[in-house]
Amino acid sequence: MRLDMVRAGLLLLGGALLGAGLSAIWSSQGMIPAAQAQNAAKKKSLDLEAMAAELEIIKGRLPDQAHVMSDVGYQFGNLWFAGQKQNWPLAEFYWKETRSHLAWAVRIIPKRKDNTGQIIDLVAILQALENSPLKQLGQAIASKDEAGFDKAYRFTLEGCYACHKAADKPYIRPQVPLHPEANIVNFDAKADWPK
Repeated sequence: MRLDMVRAGLLLLGGALLGAGLSAIWSSQGMIPAAQAQNAAKKKSLDLEAMAAELEIIKGRLPDQAHVMSDVGYQFGNLWFAGQKQNWPLAEFYWKETRSHLAWAVRIIPKRKDNTGQIIDLVAILQALENSPLKQLGQAIASKDEAGFDKAYRFTLEGCYACHKAADKPYIRPQVPLHPEANIVNFDAKADWPK
C-alpha cells in the first residue's frame, strides 16, 4: 500500500513536471494550444475594442481646430500691443505662444480638403509661415526693432490670410488688432507692479 502511494505521488509529480515543461516549451515556441490561443485572441480583440472606445471618448473631449485658432488670435493680438509698447520680453512670450498654438492647430488637422476636394497641406503652409514671416517677427523682437516689428507683424498677418484663403475660409480676415485681447495684462514694460 505504501509503495502504491509512493508510485502515485511520483506519477502525479512527474505529470505536473511534464505539464509544466510542455507548457514552457509551447509558450517559448509559440505552440500554445488552440483554446488558449483563441482566448488570447479574444482578450486582445476586447482590449482593442476598449481602447478604440476610450480613444473616441478622449477625442470628443479635445478642443477642435477652431478653438485652438481662437487661442492663436488671443496670443497674436496681445503680441501686437506688447510690441507697440516695446515690451520685448512680453512680445517674445506672445510670439512663442502664437507659434506653439499654430503648431497645435496643425496637429489637430494636418491636412484638409478644399471645396473642390483637393488636399491642403497645413503642415507645409505652417512651415512656410514659420520660415519667413514668423521668423522675421522673431528677429525684430530679438533686436528690439520697432519699425521691423510693425512690418513683420503685418507680413505675418498676410501669411495668415493666405492660409485662410487656401483653406477655403477667405471670410476670416485677420487685421491689426484695435484693442488688446487681455484687459488684465499691463503691456507697459516700465510699469511697476502692483498698481
